[in-house]
Parts: sequence; structure tokens; C-alpha cells
Amino acid sequence: MNRARVAVAATFVTTSLYAAAALAGQAATTTAGQAATTTAGKAATTTSGQPMQSVLAGKKLSPPIKGEAAVEFTAPVTKPIPGKSMVQTTIKVRNASSAPIARLKIAETWFDKAGNIVGGSSGVINGLLAPGEIQTVVIETPYNAKMNGNGYNFTHANGNVKPSKVKSLDDPKAATTTAKTATTTTKAATTTTTTKEPAAKPATVKK
Repeated sequence: MNRARVAVAATFVTTSLYAAAALAGQAATTTAGQAATTTAGKAATTTSGQPMQSVLAGKKLSPPIKGEAAVEFTAPVTKPIPGKSMVQTTIKVRNASSAPIARLKIAETWFDKAGNIVGGSSGVINGLLAPGEIQTVVIETPYNAKMNGNGYNFTHANGNVKPSKVKSLDDPKAATTTAKTATTTTKAATTTTTTKEPAAKPATVKK
């Protein structure tokens, strides 16, 4: 009889221990879940409460130049495009103005020996050309056997261009001198620079 009571008591104790362990585990899970929820909520509130900062904060943006812009350029280089009945002209340019130039454009016109127009095309620098920045304008024109010379016209999105031909664009002093000249001059300058250069005949072009 005593053994039975001991066994029953032992069983009750064991059950009580399991129940206590389960309650303790549930309490720990609840506490941990509440703590995690509270921490995450605070973190989310803190993060979302921070003010948004613009990517342009602290940066100074200069508006594009309006009216006449000063541009330096080197001698155009014209050559045939292999495998195509096209000629390509590349011109290095530098912004010699004090403000960015929007969409600098160079239009190329080809003439025959009599001065008649026999072809033409243009190249554009998309976006802004910053002061002192150097880029290359590429112009591709269908080949014509009558090509004898070509001329160039510089313009930009907000006005005309005063082009100045230089030997090289490696010397920064040249840009400074040209910019000062463009600022102090009062005479109207033509935006067309015409040069008579023999056209290179593409090797793959068939007459």
C-alpha cells in the first residue's frame, strides 16, 4: 500500500515537473517574443523617424550657359570606316566657358570642287560639357566620290558657339586665354569654320 502511494506521489511529482517545465518554456517564449517585437518596433520607429536626405545635398549645380559659348577644338581627323561606304570625322573639343554647355553639336558639310554641297552630317555631345572638360565629337557621313572639302558649324542647345582652333588641348593655359578673350570681345563672331581638306577615299568603297 505504501509502495502504491509512493508510486502515485512520484507520478504526480513527475507530471508536475513536466507541467512546470512546459509553463516555464511557454513563459520564456512569450517573454522573448514580446521583447523581440518591442525591439523591432522601436528600431522600425527610430529608422522611419529619421529625416530623408537628398542625394544632391551639399552639391552645387551650375545652370547651362545661355547665349554664346566658347569652345576650343583641335584639327578634325577624317578617315574612311572599314567595311562601310562612310567617312568618319573626329574632333576633340573643350569647354572654354565658365558654365556647362548643353548638347554641344557640330554639323559637318561636304563640298565638291565647285563648292556645291555633296553631303553632310552632325555629331552631338549628349548632356552637359563641364567647364574645362574635354570630349570627342564623332561625325559619320555617307561617302561621295565628289567630296573635296568640308566645313563645320558649332552650336549648342541654348545658343551659338565661338570656336577657337588650337594645336593641342593638353595645355590648360590655352583654355584660360580663350575664355578671357571670349568674355572681353564685343564683336559678333561667326559660328562657322570652313576648311578645305581633301576627302579620304575609303578603300572598301566601290565607285
